[in-house]
Amino acid sequence: MSRTHQPFRLGSGGLINRNRPLTFRFEGRVYSGFEGDTLASALLANGIRLVGRSFKYHRPRGILGFGPEECNALIQLGVGARSAPNLRATEIRLHEGLEANAVNCWPNVRFDVGGVNNFFSRFLVAGFYYKTFMWPSWHLYEGLIRRAAGLGKVSKLADPDRYESRFAHCDVLVVGTGPAGLAAALAAARDGRRVIVAEQDHVPGGTLRWEGGAIDGLPADRWAKQKVAALEAMPNVRIFLGTAVCGYFDHDALAMVETVSADDPAAPAHLPRYRQWHVRAGRVVLATGAIERPLVFPGNDRPGVMLASAVRHYIVRYSVRPGDRAVIFTNNDEAYRTAVAFVAAGGVVAAVVDTRTEIGAAVATSIETLGIPLLRSSVVVATKGTKALRRVAIRSTDGSIRKLDCDLLAMSGGSNPNVNLFSQSGGKLRFDEELTAFRPARSVQNERSAGAADGLLTLSEALDSGHSAGVGTDADDCAGPKATLAYGPSGIRACWQVDAPGKAFVDMQHDVSAADIELAARESFRSVEHLKRYTTLGMASDQGKTSNVNALALMAHQTGQSIAETGTTRFRFPFVPVALGSFAGRAHGELLRPLRRLPINDRHVALGAIMEDYGWLRPSAYPRGNESRFEAQQREALAVRNGVGIFDGSTLGKIEVRGPDAGKLLDFIYASAMSTLKVGKVRYGLMLNELGVIIDDGVCARLGEDHFLVGASSAGADRIAAWLEEWLQCEYPDWDVVVAPVTTCWSVLTLTGPGARALLTEADTSFPTGTEEFPHMSFQLGTVAGIEARVMRVSYSGETSYEINVPTRGTGELWDILLRLGERHDLTPVGIDAWDLLRLEKGFLHPGADTDGTSTPLNVGWDHVLRRKGDFAGKRSLMLEHHQDPGRLQLVGLQAEGRNVLPIGAHLVRGSGTDRISDGFVTSSAFSPIFNRGVAMAMVHGGSNRIGETVALDHDRRRFSATIVKPTLYDPEGTRFNG
Repeated sequence: MSRTHQPFRLGSGGLINRNRPLTFRFEGRVYSGFEGDTLASALLANGIRLVGRSFKYHRPRGILGFGPEECNALIQLGVGARSAPNLRATEIRLHEGLEANAVNCWPNVRFDVGGVNNFFSRFLVAGFYYKTFMWPSWHLYEGLIRRAAGLGKVSKLADPDRYESRFAHCDVLVVGTGPAGLAAALAAARDGRRVIVAEQDHVPGGTLRWEGGAIDGLPADRWAKQKVAALEAMPNVRIFLGTAVCGYFDHDALAMVETVSADDPAAPAHLPRYRQWHVRAGRVVLATGAIERPLVFPGNDRPGVMLASAVRHYIVRYSVRPGDRAVIFTNNDEAYRTAVAFVAAGGVVAAVVDTRTEIGAAVATSIETLGIPLLRSSVVVATKGTKALRRVAIRSTDGSIRKLDCDLLAMSGGSNPNVNLFSQSGGKLRFDEELTAFRPARSVQNERSAGAADGLLTLSEALDSGHSAGVGTDADDCAGPKATLAYGPSGIRACWQVDAPGKAFVDMQHDVSAADIELAARESFRSVEHLKRYTTLGMASDQGKTSNVNALALMAHQTGQSIAETGTTRFRFPFVPVALGSFAGRAHGELLRPLRRLPINDRHVALGAIMEDYGWLRPSAYPRGNESRFEAQQREALAVRNGVGIFDGSTLGKIEVRGPDAGKLLDFIYASAMSTLKVGKVRYGLMLNELGVIIDDGVCARLGEDHFLVGASSAGADRIAAWLEEWLQCEYPDWDVVVAPVTTCWSVLTLTGPGARALLTEADTSFPTGTEEFPHMSFQLGTVAGIEARVMRVSYSGETSYEINVPTRGTGELWDILLRLGERHDLTPVGIDAWDLLRLEKGFLHPGADTDGTSTPLNVGWDHVLRRKGDFAGKRSLMLEHHQDPGRLQLVGLQAEGRNVLPIGAHLVRGSGTDRISDGFVTSSAFSPIFNRGVAMAMVHGGSNRIGETVALDHDRRRFSATIVKPTLYDPEGTRFNG
């Protein structure tokens, strides 16, 4: 179905390009609009009132506002991978071919099956899921309730768009380009400051574009155009349009999200959809304006009920009259200008309904001269119409009811300064009784609110406060722009709720009514934090921009407190919904976590290795022919036990520590002494955090008197280097020591097995390789096959081993030489699978696998080697009583019954039935070809005193049996790696 006629579009005016007509689809129907329209203005121009359904009751909803405060018109924009949920129609720029649908309705917005919820609303009150649907079991209803939750739908397809993240610095950041924002930017820029101006709208000027008035003798809109042009011409000013400042953090750091190509399908493919800016500002001016407050009365959520300021906005900016016959409902003077504008646009105002008795003569005259009836001391008590407004009921002070036909109800309950960013900055608010709203009271950062954001609602006040904020306290003042007073509400009289039967909504997106707030108070959820969570008030995508103050006033009434005493919650980041892609920027795919490859990755691939991501892309196994991965692991492990294997350990952490205080630092970060280590020797040690928990292990070699090489695990390489720097920079800055991470500067090729020495000797080493000259836990500096090398005699496999450290550029050459020489030794490349099996047979610790965030040296059998003298990180924590408990978890070995392999994570259990409890758990496990059975390591309560005990294990409803043994199953005397 197609419609190109726009029955509510005025014949002229507006900031639209009538020479560029556009077609778009909404709910499958084709409509037309113009360039410069938003989806909301185009829908109103086409007479579309019903645009969505509410969250809980699925009540019909129409457009309420014109900006980020919109809580009803949530849209599913686009199709396929680019489909985006819950966008506000008021902020979607119209473009050719746009496709939009309402959210939270099925099969469509006009006939929504979910609307049946409205008939059961008495059961779906605030917090109903805490106290309803409990019999016979919550789980019977849980799935249905969870499926019903949510609004739009996220595409399951990969996001095809690009995003960016950038950084910027400025002297002054001005948020908003209304009268206060432009005045502030001009003052700061003319003072020579570097200025960034951020405007959420794509058209600068704010209210100056549609509220009228005169500044410095010029119409306000023309003055705004001139000043924006002047700012654009200044080299020290950057203006960001379509950019929402969504977060204000410590130290005047702010987050902005710039819309680049999200609403322009013709944009070049290289442009990002959104660009997130991280801004550091010397000073911040918040000129974020104010948001009109709805009135709370029965039926205030019906399509056709709008904010009075929004009606004016659509008439002036988009040349759209949102109805034919209107009723104005207000408690202040501001809405009277809407009545005048509506009549000027060719509409009929059936009446202005004012809650006040005393109304200024000038304001009353402005409508009476137009023949508009003024109903003083009256309130709207009901609205009629199913999917669009048809009639309102008005009650006067004498109780009489008058009914008026209309298709538009424009309401105004006053203005709330937009204090969200101010609140995020940590600023404190105060309630202004005269303004009937919260406004900034005390700033805690280098920030100033200006204009309507500071509760200064007249044009003159906005200009003056903006100029003052832009100049700042460190600059000479000068004359700012002067305004002819043209607008600004006055004479407001608070009207927080109309006392009448029927549902009166406070938070329209989440269907929170005045009755829900009363119920929350009755059930003692009176704190604003409890009220928010119990009723979900203010927790929708609009963050309660139109509901919070009304809700606080109603809760204050229920509790007998003032609104100030009731208080507020602190507004949260982000101020407006932000696409998750903008947080990631380009950090996705390989750019999220760059895939690190070994220096000889190509050689491993050429050997048929199974390459897997372990933080680095590393070979898990080297299957031959039709071998399975398990078969390759077993073959490689046996090759090491019986011959010689080669393992690429280049990812191991390598950190050089140099300086007169190097030994002192290492004594502190290791649980065993390193300063006593002799030059040319190597020592194994554990590193602990302040809680005594094991964070890494490794060997430390002393290369010189003041020169050590600290080894770390592959996973801990970067973390341990940063940890050492933290100790030096934060705790011991006076120590004379330098830490240099060199992990990627040196590669490690390990020869291991009984034949390792013979092969290394053939490789033309410049140092002796015999046991006497080169014993276990020592190192040599020299060359291997003519390549500079640091060779350590350390073993992870339990066999004679040589870790050959060579400069990264020489890795491939040495690998090729060793493989060529190793042909007659049957040299076998070894993957991580076999490497882990070898260390498991030997009973060596693997931090992170055999330990967790609570494991100390006392859990892994290291209590006898802890340093007794001197201090080290975590020492005092190890003295706590629970660490000395004989029944504590202790690392032991397990031998499985038969050929079973115990699952990692399987629990040792004792007791039976409901008394059954966990007695420990398996940390590492594999099938050992040497023992021809499953072997494992486990943390077991009191394990060291239970050697030889047979235990039962459970995992995933399977039962196993095993015997507790010492961790070192293979060569417990150490003759093989010492040989």
